[in-house]
Amino acid sequence: MLIRSEAPADILPIDSLLKSVFETEAEAELVMRLRENGKRTLSLVACNDDGELVGYMCFSPVMLDGEDHNWQGLAPMAIKSEYQRQGIGLAMIEEAKQTLAELGYPVIVVLGHSDYYPKAGFAPAAPQGIQCPWPVPEEVFMVLEVVPGAMDGKTGMISYSEEFDAL
Repeated sequence: MLIRSEAPADILPIDSLLKSVFETEAEAELVMRLRENGKRTLSLVACNDDGELVGYMCFSPVMLDGEDHNWQGLAPMAIKSEYQRQGIGLAMIEEAKQTLAELGYPVIVVLGHSDYYPKAGFAPAAPQGIQCPWPVPEEVFMVLEVVPGAMDGKTGMISYSEEFDAL
């Protein structure tokens, strides 16, 4: 399994993957808008030994109470159905955590499955004073500090870029 940054040749396979994994085309459209508007901080793909794209994740900037702290939102993340439950997503998150920390992006937020993301170190955001902009169960909005101390003294409402408004 190879995990690497997205390349231009990956655009159509990513689009196909997102459309096959999610119930609607909203996530595929979101990624296209983020890409077109230069809002992707990091996009990773996972390829099998034959070079087929089987996983994707995208990170884009988020704000905390309107202030930019270089925090990132993970959305969307997708693994081709026949490759799920093999640790690919967790391996991609580990790669992303290291890369984001090296690039000076200290915190990741995610809206996702509460039984999955804690395996990668995410914890519910609300007990840490970080609120989700949407009305969702508290346990599904999570945060991960990839640079120790980056969240110290920081609380408030997360806001995503306007590309997310269409979801």
